[in-house]
Amino acid sequence: MGRWCRTALCILLFSLPGIAVGAEKPLWELGAGLALIQMPDYSGSDKNRLYVLPYPYFIYRGDILNIDRDRISGRVFKTDNLLLDVSFFGQAPVDSSDNDARRGMPDLDPTFEVGPSLRITLLDNRQDRYKLNLFLPVRAVFSTDFASVRREGWVFSPRLVFEKNDLLPASGLNLGISLGPIFADSSYHGYYYSVEPAYATAARPAYSAGGGYSGTALTLGLSKRYKQLIYSAFVSINVLPGAVIEDSPLVKTKYSLMSGFMVSWIFLKSAHSVTVER
Repeated sequence: MGRWCRTALCILLFSLPGIAVGAEKPLWELGAGLALIQMPDYSGSDKNRLYVLPYPYFIYRGDILNIDRDRISGRVFKTDNLLLDVSFFGQAPVDSSDNDARRGMPDLDPTFEVGPSLRITLLDNRQDRYKLNLFLPVRAVFSTDFASVRREGWVFSPRLVFEKNDLLPASGLNLGISLGPIFADSSYHGYYYSVEPAYATAARPAYSAGGGYSGTALTLGLSKRYKQLIYSAFVSINVLPGAVIEDSPLVKTKYSLMSGFMVSWIFLKSAHSVTVER
């Protein structure tokens, strides 16, 4: 359950709108929070789970290392409109005995992803407080049983991200919208969607997944800060029609929905402030 909690929380935080662009913020903030998350086992799974997850909250806004709500990144190169950094992500494990489509198959270990990400700023209106970015992340994917690590392929997930701070005048409500396709190689698709002949049944024929288009993800998020509390919520849908893996017997639905709500309490922060330029 602990591994589920950590990875599910990464997915939740990755989906939330950002903080105000150009604002003065503390160099670091420390706190704790509670999240309520509903999510499928994997994109295309009809098995959904609901979690109540306590978590630590930590933000660091350094010039090189940056730890915030949606990523841990090491900055490599930056101009006014371009940012190249190294970012990380993760995916939860799957207990096959608790998933009808995978019953009798090996469990899926948790995965982590690492690779370069290029952010291109397309619009930056500081007067009206909105921003449009194009993200181009390419990540190598690894699975681990905490005794060994195995490479499971590559993922490329370009996306447009629109952020609007103070959605309603003087409300402090921030909106984030993310939209983009997902592409992966045959190794990654094979890890989640292939069925080896040894695990084939009458209802689950053997299947070999190829590489290519994995679907499209649309995410909407809202956040609001009130004194020492930050309230955040999101809903995300993955659309699979047209994906190379939509015929896999492990894909039971063409539309996967994930949602969450989070409350963070910040109880300690740096006296030194920095200008945030996301």
